[in-house]
Amino acid sequence: MSHSPDGQQQPYRSEGPYQQQPYPPQGQQPYPPHPPQGQPPHGEPRRPSRVRRWVIAGASVLALAGVAALVMNHYEIPPFTDKGEAVSFGKPHTGDSGEAVKPPANSKMSMPTGPKADFKNSMTLPDGTHVAVTTLDGKKSGFKGKVWVWAPKEYDDPKFAKSGFPVMIALPGGAGYPNNYWMGTDLGLQTSISKWYAEGKSKPFILAMPVLNPGPDDKGVYWDGSDIPDQPKMGTWLTDDVPDLVRANFRTVKSRDGWAYMGSSTGGFASLKAVLKHPDKFKAAICSGPDIVPDSSLWRGHDKEKAENNPELLAKALIDKKGPDVYLAFQVGTNESNKNTLPNVEKFIAAYGKGPVHTELKIIQGGQHNAKTYVPNMGEGPIQYISKVMEGPVE
Repeated sequence: MSHSPDGQQQPYRSEGPYQQQPYPPQGQQPYPPHPPQGQPPHGEPRRPSRVRRWVIAGASVLALAGVAALVMNHYEIPPFTDKGEAVSFGKPHTGDSGEAVKPPANSKMSMPTGPKADFKNSMTLPDGTHVAVTTLDGKKSGFKGKVWVWAPKEYDDPKFAKSGFPVMIALPGGAGYPNNYWMGTDLGLQTSISKWYAEGKSKPFILAMPVLNPGPDDKGVYWDGSDIPDQPKMGTWLTDDVPDLVRANFRTVKSRDGWAYMGSSTGGFASLKAVLKHPDKFKAAICSGPDIVPDSSLWRGHDKEKAENNPELLAKALIDKKGPDVYLAFQVGTNESNKNTLPNVEKFIAAYGKGPVHTELKIIQGGQHNAKTYVPNMGEGPIQYISKVMEGPVE
């Protein structure tokens, strides 16, 4: 008897290859021999087992899922990316009671002052650190723009829980808007800082990477990182609002000994000018392939303000005042697109590299006017030069 799906017995019905056949002629076997147990009938192809079919199907699904995950991760499609997730850097040091511990009055470090910024993850590095971004509404400049930040892994090391970290404000060349190219990991600035610190060459800098200009320079217009009359106050943005954002969200160094700039091309000019104009706030700068004097077309008709943002005149004034000391590390390639870059830097150093204006020049043989030339060469002198005179981490 056989059984139907509802469990009722049914009359036996022979089916398939073993159903009864007409009796064969005399001398022939009545039925073909039975195949071995588990084998298909004679003359029929071997059928894969059910287990084997499931294995093949499962492997195919996993392979497709893997490909889909790679594609979604590449195009940063959730849930295969943490881009856009909230990131917080201002973890307070707490005592046994769980309350935040205030540093002593004579401490060299400054706890995050707040308010806490709305940082979103832009990318996660292999060591687990994050490049995060926020939109900063500059209270002093009135300019609103993006700032990317990064802290080395040591920042979350319990050994440094009570320590303030040095800060480097990294400024790009080119348009400097709507992005700051230092925020990308392709140039390796973040991983280089970590590597140089491990090698004893560099301080473990927090990086702040703001937009340099208030708009694209596609028409040849740029702002020299300065407060040009009747224009967005980009000088105030870079030297007041951006440092205030970092102080609000990170453990930092109170004094200027923990604050530096670095930049390339027009970002190198802005870095040079920021330190010379505000030596009470910033101590050092790495200037790669920089302009030496302001040359934006927007200065037309504003000679007085232009002179107030001229590094040559600022350096002379600092020398005349006999301080405070600043440290300027220049690096220039021998294949710069502007052939006057190296002579202009050498001329500046010869004229103003004295007294409180300390300078060093690294000439990069075969080096071109680009960040891929400048970053690796920073580790061959410039980063050591400024790190030796800066503080941090400090308690």
